[in-house]
Amino acid sequence: MKSAHETIVRPVVSERSFDMMEQGKYTFEVARTAPKEEIATAVESLFNVHVVKVNTAWVKPKTKRVRYQAGKTRTWKKAIVTLAPGEQIEIFSNQQKDDAQE
Repeated sequence: MKSAHETIVRPVVSERSFDMMEQGKYTFEVARTAPKEEIATAVESLFNVHVVKVNTAWVKPKTKRVRYQAGKTRTWKKAIVTLAPGEQIEIFSNQQKDDAQE
């Protein structure tokens, strides 16, 4: 079993992920081999919250071009974590408040 920091690679910052935060759903990039139970315990230990549900998905590579050279982006695993009602992760909620003030 990996440590929590190895399981959770980074939070996914996008318009869709910020819209889902209002429903108590947070999106993370996770380790490729991490099962749902391990993701749930990692989020609970890192952010001190209660996880209700974990959904995972593979993000497929997209074709990108740099000048004449075509290539693909990497494949990575995404986890959408649903928290217990009334709970939130403070790191994200602070960013939302800052954005609203601007």
